[in-house]
Amino acid sequence: VELVESGGGLVQPGGSLRLSCAASGFDFSRFAMQWYRQAPGKERQLVASITPYGLVTYLRESVKGRFTASRDNAQNTVFLQLNNLKSEDTAVYYCVSNIPSGEYWGEGTQVTVSS
Repeated sequence: VELVESGGGLVQPGGSLRLSCAASGFDFSRFAMQWYRQAPGKERQLVASITPYGLVTYLRESVKGRFTASRDNAQNTVFLQLNNLKSEDTAVYYCVSNIPSGEYWGEGTQVTVSS
């Protein structure tokens, strides 16, 4: 199983980013996916969860109306669209799969929101 995140970067407050997570090594279309984030000195937080069919079943309260998750099962990729970014969104963002063989995390992609 391999999960590779991309799309992070430095953005000004109010800006947008689109994170991608390319998955391989398992039947991606059968499993829900999650996005987590971890800011320096803080615990990891669940940001979003998306079903195999693309239904977003969880979105963290603090990002509602700004972030959205989606997926492309044909491309084995899950996305996190980040809009109207705030400084408190600065963190490393991870995608996670929880499949019968275990829970798998990518290496993460850094999102820094700063003027």
